[in-house]
Amino acid sequence: MSFITADSLQTLCLKYIATNLPEFTKEIPAGDGDHLENKLIFRESNVILHQELAEQLLKKLSKLGSLSDTVLSLFRKETIGSLRRACLRHANVSSKGLRSLSTQHLLELDATGLHGVNVNGIIGAQGEWTRKNLKALTVSRCTFMNTSKYCIVISLPQLKSLRHLDVSYTEFGYNLGLECVVSDLPHLDSLDISGTLVYNIQPLLALKDTLKSLSMFKTRVPDKDLIPVIIEMCALRQLDISQDSIPHMLSNKLKGKGTMEQLLNSKIALPNIVSLDLSGRDDITDEMLERFVHCHHKLKFLGLALSQEVCDSMFFKEKQYTEFNPDLKIAGQVTEDQILEALLRYKQRPNYGHKLLRCLFNMTQYIEKDPKPELVKAILPQMRANPKHLGVQMAASACLYNLTKNRLGESIHVSLLSKMVHLILHAMENFSTQQQLQKNALLTLCSDRILQEVNFDRYKASRMVMDCLFVFDDHSITRMAVAICSILAAKISTVQTTWLGTKRNMVKLLQIVKQKADAKTVDITLKFTLSALWNLTDESPATCSIFLNECGLDLFIDILETFKDEATLQTKVLGLINNIAEVQSLRDTLMREDFIEHCRNLLFNKQIEVSYFAAGIVAHLLHEGPEMWKLSEEKRSELRYALHKSISGWQNPEGEMVAYRSFSPFFPLLTCYLIGEVQLWSVWAIHHVCSKNPSKYCPMLVEEGGMDILEDIITKSVSPSVHSDVLELAKKVLFIVSQNANNTNTTSSV
Repeated sequence: MSFITADSLQTLCLKYIATNLPEFTKEIPAGDGDHLENKLIFRESNVILHQELAEQLLKKLSKLGSLSDTVLSLFRKETIGSLRRACLRHANVSSKGLRSLSTQHLLELDATGLHGVNVNGIIGAQGEWTRKNLKALTVSRCTFMNTSKYCIVISLPQLKSLRHLDVSYTEFGYNLGLECVVSDLPHLDSLDISGTLVYNIQPLLALKDTLKSLSMFKTRVPDKDLIPVIIEMCALRQLDISQDSIPHMLSNKLKGKGTMEQLLNSKIALPNIVSLDLSGRDDITDEMLERFVHCHHKLKFLGLALSQEVCDSMFFKEKQYTEFNPDLKIAGQVTEDQILEALLRYKQRPNYGHKLLRCLFNMTQYIEKDPKPELVKAILPQMRANPKHLGVQMAASACLYNLTKNRLGESIHVSLLSKMVHLILHAMENFSTQQQLQKNALLTLCSDRILQEVNFDRYKASRMVMDCLFVFDDHSITRMAVAICSILAAKISTVQTTWLGTKRNMVKLLQIVKQKADAKTVDITLKFTLSALWNLTDESPATCSIFLNECGLDLFIDILETFKDEATLQTKVLGLINNIAEVQSLRDTLMREDFIEHCRNLLFNKQIEVSYFAAGIVAHLLHEGPEMWKLSEEKRSELRYALHKSISGWQNPEGEMVAYRSFSPFFPLLTCYLIGEVQLWSVWAIHHVCSKNPSKYCPMLVEEGGMDILEDIITKSVSPSVHSDVLELAKKVLFIVSQNANNTNTTSSV
């Protein structure tokens, strides 16, 4: 079984610093002659990161999209120490900001997708030492064009020590780019011209004895011109001449009759080749490839993605086949190993990702007992690299559900699941009206482990899941959405609960309840919707008011009358109304004879959960002064008697019956010495949760000042106003709290 381990402490710390950079830095005015208005320094003046940490922090900031001219100023040599590698991928910086690195001695610079500055500006902003000694430069997806839309490469010849150059997906080749590179960069041994405007690679023959790596994905060079040059490149160890999905007519233009056969049948071509990528080509056969592999013993990787017939050969997939080479990695789409290899290699190829993930979905539909965290880990970079590609996001979300459903997710580390949920929420945000994608996302999120244990933005998730109720009229989406909201609403802050419990959302949830109640349908959707409403009103007076204003109380009384034998529904209904009863300004709305009669009858329900919440409502109402009551003193006395008799008959259940955010609603009841039954319910409730979950509730009781109130009750035990049952439970709570404190101290000292 494979396991994905947690991130290292260093990784987590760097992520925290990068995410919260303002906590550790401050802006100061730039000095005289500086190119920036403000620059960034660490708040602690003696902080200097060593090279590896500084490079990793820069890379993390780049990944988070946090780099700007000001942030980049932090990486001046005098501030952060020496850098040898600088990652500025997709940064929104100017040539002025780049000059913050001019004092650094860089050997590698990754400026992929840099905004606001062209290639000449990137190179010109570097210091003289860097321009003389830079070994690797990546300017993929940058521009070479000047303001006149003329492609210029005048800056590249300055990099005399350059060994690796990546100009993929640029206008490189529009002018005399390749000739310039060959003649002016004598040490070049690695070149990536994928997706460029290069139509002729004849100049590369000048490097045939020295060029070790050549990438030409989506090449525009016809095979009849490409293959003769490739055959001459005897030093190549890595070659990528793969193609994307291309129109048939263009495909024919790029092909040459028999040219791929000429390459693969040659015994002298590519004598040192270790990695060969032919993915996306349909003019190769398994016989050609078998012969090539037999003649090239150094070969360790072969790319055959999107060429299903070829990679379906026993030679490449059957481990029992006598000619199978276990040391040869295949990127394909027939076996799980092939797809895993392809997903990891082709992160920036959305057409590949989409097709590979569709194949993976078919393979993983019926997995039940064999967790595959390595596949989950391989899918996430595809989602991250292609956030706006619907095909990738749709297929990826479907695969993730297959790989984490039921008990499969239990073997996947929570840190990996957290990254997964983050990307799923991002996909939901980007494709909010795509029904199947939203359904895939909801299916994946509907996991107890994910909702209970995994760290993610629960409020954002709740908000987007709730929005699904308004966009789609689909029973399964409704069921999953209310299920997720019912759990997450209990895990967000009280402020966020109020934000989520808007009139729009409350009305929608009440509509769902009414539809089920009118149809007399008791199903999982109704139960989850009631739970969602219950949690949204917890310690949220504003949401409770919306519930009442939208006739929620009448609807819930109808449910109590309609579903008299449904203890689960009664518990949820009374739990929500108990939230209303905790709000002093709203209690008068509950002073209705019909509702109070329901509560009195439910005090003696066989299910303790039902009688518990009925008792809670009665306790809060009794706590109000007599002037608030519309019932006679005789009725009040009957309720007090019934409340005490009900509580006296309870046995503390084995499991935790209820969860609370705080004890603050109980404290006014604890001090209600004039009505012992009210005091009794409150102390019983506190004892219950503290005895069932002491690690959570004992510290909460101490922090919120509940211990002082309980101790005050005990000191007043000589007073006849303190009932003996109240006194006994108060002492039990104090004992539980003290035991928990002792256990915590013992654990800490071990």
